[in-house]
Formats: sequence, structure tokens, C-alpha cells
Amino acid sequence: MTTPQLSPEQIDQASRAVAAYIRSQRERFLSVSAKLSSTQKAAMAAFFRADLLDTTQIVVLEMERIGNPGFYAMLEGLGFSNLPDFAHMAAVTFKDVVASHGPFSDGLLFHEFVHVEQYRQLGVPRFAERYVRGFLHGGGYHGIPLEINAYALGTRFEEHPDSAFSVEAEVACWIRQERF
Repeated sequence: MTTPQLSPEQIDQASRAVAAYIRSQRERFLSVSAKLSSTQKAAMAAFFRADLLDTTQIVVLEMERIGNPGFYAMLEGLGFSNLPDFAHMAAVTFKDVVASHGPFSDGLLFHEFVHVEQYRQLGVPRFAERYVRGFLHGGGYHGIPLEINAYALGTRFEEHPDSAFSVEAEVACWIRQERF
């Protein structure tokens, strides 16, 4: 399945739409989210900055699924048929608020916290732009470098949960190497 080619203006428009969606969903879920439990913080402490663990909030959705963004209709009209379905994702990170469709395992929480760190270093506009460009150049969700980074670090964590490393340093290295 080929990914349609977008003009620079269309990429910019899509990136702005993604950033707006992230901000609106963050606000939507912030009021029903909560801080990490002490057990969750302890599991993540050797990998993430303490301020991230203190300020990021999470919510497990009950009787609700995250809906696809409204701009999907525009993208489908341009020929996209491989857009990720938010309702089938385990969790979605909206800057510093993580919404999950089920209980958080340590592995899921770790993956989503990698995204929190990516947002911290890139900011919402750059994260959104890199996500859109990654989707376009990678041919879909699994080719997005931001996701590749989160999955790779998550695998490293799950294989060796007692071997501490700095996610902050790993994300910064990918940024310096322009891998996103």
C-alpha cells in the first residue's frame, strides 16, 4: 500500500491539525487523569526524569474509546487508507497526559513515557510535524521514527528492567542525529 504524496503546504496543514488535536485531547483528558502511583513511579524511576514522573498524568478509560481525529476525513479524501485507528491503540500520549484503553503494564507505561520525553524535548508542534513526516516517509504507523524509538527503548526496558538507562539521553541522541 503506497502512501499518498503531500505538498509542503499539505504537510504543514496536517502537522498543525495533529498539534491541535494533541492539545485538545490533552485538555479533554487532563481533568479525569491522575498522577502515577508510587509503584508506577518506582518502576520508571531509573529511566525517566523525576519531574516527568511527578507531572505526567494518566487515565484508564472505562466504557469509552479514543476517537479518531476529525481531520482523518480530509486525509482519507487525499487517498490515505492506512491511518492508525485510535480506538485500537493500547494507549495514546497527549504531551503529558496518557489515556489508556486498559490497565497500564510497566511495558505500556514505559512506551508512553518515551513519548512524554519526546514531547518534552521537541514540543508539541515539532513532535506533530515529525510524526506526520515520519508517517509519510515510513509508509505508515510502524515506519514513524518516534514510534520506532519508543518501541526500541521499550524492548530494551522489558528485556532488562533492572538495567537503568536514561531515556532523556537516548531521545536527545536521536534528535542530534536527526533520526526523527
